[in-house]
Amino acid sequence: MTTATPAVAPVLSARGLVKTFGRVVGLDGVDLDLYPGEVLAIIGDNGAGKSTLIKCLTGALIPDAGEISVDGRPVHFRRPQDAREVGIETVYQTLAVAAALDVASNLFLGRERRRAGILGSVFRMIDKKGMRREAAQALEELGIGTLQNVTQPVETLSGGQRQAVSVARAAAFGSKIIVLDEPTAALGVRESNQVLKMIEEVRSRGLPVILISHNMPHVFKVADRIHIQRLGRCAGVVTPASHTMSEAVAIMTGAVTLAEPNGNP
Repeated sequence: MTTATPAVAPVLSARGLVKTFGRVVGLDGVDLDLYPGEVLAIIGDNGAGKSTLIKCLTGALIPDAGEISVDGRPVHFRRPQDAREVGIETVYQTLAVAAALDVASNLFLGRERRRAGILGSVFRMIDKKGMRREAAQALEELGIGTLQNVTQPVETLSGGQRQAVSVARAAAFGSKIIVLDEPTAALGVRESNQVLKMIEEVRSRGLPVILISHNMPHVFKVADRIHIQRLGRCAGVVTPASHTMSEAVAIMTGAVTLAEPNGNP
């Protein structure tokens, strides 16, 4: 059986999402709920519709049918900026970092702060000092000890440190929801553990997280609930307490079918 949903209103809700690419069905009537302060993992085999689902939820794709709501209000995302404006920040697998810029500049990429007074309004000068101060504070609040120098160029950082910069940027500006697409895919064991610790820290601050991952041990370590995609549909919603990794994989591959694939109790 599927797991019962929390008795609170979801922060993000999707109903009946459909997305096709010609004759290829990316999503076939998918429902999803994300609740306050939880990590919702999305798993599925290649072609299951994970990326399509996330892109529809974050404005990178426009669904052909279905409804999306944030805090109970319907939203219609036409571009990623629309999702950002309601507080949804996404960190994609291909990290969007500017290697030549320093850590602080990357945290404020596209949101640069100008200096106060005439220097900012007329001469449009960037408040580098203020940005560096706020960047250092954001990293400290997330417990990121591997980035001590916010003036360090990103091109000199390791893969895990670059991922930390992206997660910190999302946490700093994502007022409602953070979406992480395969955040540990190209990382070693130590750096992966650092990213998982960051995810737990973000959750402890009350921000819900959507985590897309192929790494089942990582999913079962940090996820509160697990949304399983299969062939463009939701095959079920389980928890690490209700199902084992083997059972989740069996559902994902179709070896086991849940009675209520929409995840309702």
